[in-house]
Amino acid sequence: MKKSILNSLLIAGTVVSISACKPKKAIVVAPPVTTEVKTDNTKAEALALLNSKQLKFNTLALKAKATLDIAGNANDVTMNFRMKDQEVIWVSITALGGAYEPARALITPDSIKIMNRQKGEYLNKPFSYIYNFTNKQITFNTLQAILTGNAMGDFLTTASNLKKENGVWVVLGSKEGLDYRLLFNTLLKVDETNLNDEKSGQALKVNYTDYQKLNESLFPSALKINTLSGTKKVNINLQFVKIDGNIPVEFPFKVPGGYKLVR
Repeated sequence: MKKSILNSLLIAGTVVSISACKPKKAIVVAPPVTTEVKTDNTKAEALALLNSKQLKFNTLALKAKATLDIAGNANDVTMNFRMKDQEVIWVSITALGGAYEPARALITPDSIKIMNRQKGEYLNKPFSYIYNFTNKQITFNTLQAILTGNAMGDFLTTASNLKKENGVWVVLGSKEGLDYRLLFNTLLKVDETNLNDEKSGQALKVNYTDYQKLNESLFPSALKINTLSGTKKVNINLQFVKIDGNIPVEFPFKVPGGYKLVR
């Protein structure tokens, strides 16, 4: 599991997939696609409708059963996420039924910190370190959106193309070399996100399924994320087994003495 776990943490915000047990809360079934009726809604009004369905939260505490597949090396682990909107993403990876924590990460808009307990090492880099794995258009807020089933706010603007395809909304366009395509379901939540930077050979695909109620909005129970950066392939399968919103959370990250800083 060793190095693959450390690397997967760096990309955990950009890649996820889900399978396994049923979520505890009832799944909200997306209504069937109906015959499309033309309306006089403007593009801005349609985008405002999609934006209104975005998950709004102060804090989140999530627990997921996960399979991390790094270049064909797959490991089953438990991942705990804690977030503060637009400020912090905290991740803990545990194995052996939670008895052992191989890795922990703390991500902010400015930095990425990772502890590798297996090797007694830690990483402390600026957020831009993530660009070794993904396009430079990926921001901290983008990362949070991916993990929470939100559409990326930078793309829900009038600069994007908006159309109905098979009865559901599709948002697509290109921004500074990054091609994007967001496919929504009939709940007006993201069903699939595709990002592609052909020049850099980087691609990201995220699938969301089984939305459930969280406060006044919806949260995906299942995610499937696949990333490609050059020859590096990463797949992360997550099944969220616990989802709590707007509760007190802490982000402990203390590097033990004797750990070696990875340059």
